[in-house]
Amino acid sequence: MVQMTLEMPEEALATLRKDPQHFAAELRLAAAIKWYELEIVSQGRAAEIAGLSRSEFISALSRFRVSPFQCDAAEIVAEARRA
Repeated sequence: MVQMTLEMPEEALATLRKDPQHFAAELRLAAAIKWYELEIVSQGRAAEIAGLSRSEFISALSRFRVSPFQCDAAEIVAEARRA
Protein backbone atom coordinates (compact mmCIF):
# COMPACT_ATOMS: atom_id res chain seq x y z
CA MET A 1 0.00 0.00 0.00
CA VAL A 2 1.20 3.49 -0.82
CA GLN A 3 1.41 5.93 2.05
CA MET A 4 0.86 9.62 1.37
CA THR A 5 1.25 12.74 3.46
CA LEU A 6 -1.09 15.71 3.04
CA GLU A 7 -0.89 19.12 4.59
CA MET A 8 -4.31 20.21 5.75
CA PRO A 9 -5.37 23.33 7.62
CA GLU A 10 -6.38 22.49 11.19
CA GLU A 11 -9.61 24.39 10.56
CA ALA A 12 -10.66 21.73 8.04
CA LEU A 13 -10.51 19.04 10.72
CA ALA A 14 -12.24 21.30 13.22
CA THR A 15 -15.01 22.13 10.74
CA LEU A 16 -15.76 18.45 10.21
CA ARG A 17 -15.17 17.66 13.91
CA LYS A 18 -12.76 14.87 13.01
CA ASP A 19 -9.44 13.79 14.39
CA PRO A 20 -6.69 13.22 11.78
CA GLN A 21 -7.35 9.46 11.50
CA HIS A 22 -11.10 9.86 10.95
CA PHE A 23 -10.55 12.83 8.64
CA ALA A 24 -8.24 10.71 6.46
CA ALA A 25 -10.83 7.92 6.31
CA GLU A 26 -13.55 10.42 5.35
CA LEU A 27 -11.29 11.93 2.70
CA ARG A 28 -10.62 8.48 1.17
CA LEU A 29 -14.34 7.75 1.17
CA ALA A 30 -15.23 11.09 -0.42
CA ALA A 31 -12.64 10.61 -3.15
CA ALA A 32 -13.77 7.05 -3.84
CA ILE A 33 -17.41 8.09 -4.05
CA LYS A 34 -16.65 10.98 -6.40
CA TRP A 35 -14.54 8.80 -8.68
CA TYR A 36 -17.32 6.20 -8.68
CA GLU A 37 -19.92 8.89 -9.45
CA LEU A 38 -17.78 10.09 -12.39
CA GLU A 39 -17.53 6.44 -13.57
CA ILE A 40 -13.74 6.50 -13.29
CA VAL A 41 -13.70 3.45 -10.99
CA SER A 42 -15.99 0.49 -10.44
CA GLN A 43 -17.99 -0.03 -7.28
CA GLY A 44 -15.58 -2.73 -6.12
CA ARG A 45 -12.49 -0.60 -6.74
CA ALA A 46 -14.11 2.40 -5.04
CA ALA A 47 -14.87 0.27 -1.99
CA GLU A 48 -11.24 -0.85 -1.95
CA ILE A 49 -10.01 2.77 -2.17
CA ALA A 50 -12.34 3.72 0.68
CA GLY A 51 -11.17 0.78 2.79
CA LEU A 52 -14.69 -0.65 3.00
CA SER A 53 -16.48 -3.80 1.95
CA ARG A 54 -18.65 -3.40 -1.13
CA SER A 55 -21.84 -3.50 0.94
CA GLU A 56 -20.45 -0.85 3.32
CA PHE A 57 -19.54 1.29 0.31
CA ILE A 58 -23.05 0.97 -1.15
CA SER A 59 -24.46 2.08 2.20
CA ALA A 60 -22.07 5.04 2.26
CA LEU A 61 -23.27 6.13 -1.18
CA SER A 62 -26.66 7.04 0.29
CA ARG A 63 -25.03 9.32 2.87
CA PHE A 64 -23.46 11.25 -0.04
CA ARG A 65 -26.73 11.08 -2.05
CA VAL A 66 -25.07 9.14 -4.88
CA SER A 67 -26.92 6.39 -6.72
CA PRO A 68 -25.41 2.90 -6.53
CA PHE A 69 -26.32 2.49 -10.20
CA GLN A 70 -24.07 3.78 -12.98
CA CYS A 71 -26.85 4.07 -15.52
CA ASP A 72 -29.84 6.34 -15.96
CA ALA A 73 -33.50 5.54 -16.57
CA ALA A 74 -33.16 5.79 -20.36
CA GLU A 75 -30.36 3.23 -20.35
CA ILE A 76 -32.45 0.84 -18.22
CA VAL A 77 -35.43 1.16 -20.59
CA ALA A 78 -33.19 0.58 -23.63
CA GLU A 79 -31.67 -2.49 -21.99
CA ALA A 80 -35.14 -3.85 -21.15
CA ARG A 81 -36.25 -3.39 -24.75
CA ARG A 82 -33.21 -5.30 -26.03
CA ALA A 83 -33.95 -8.24 -23.72
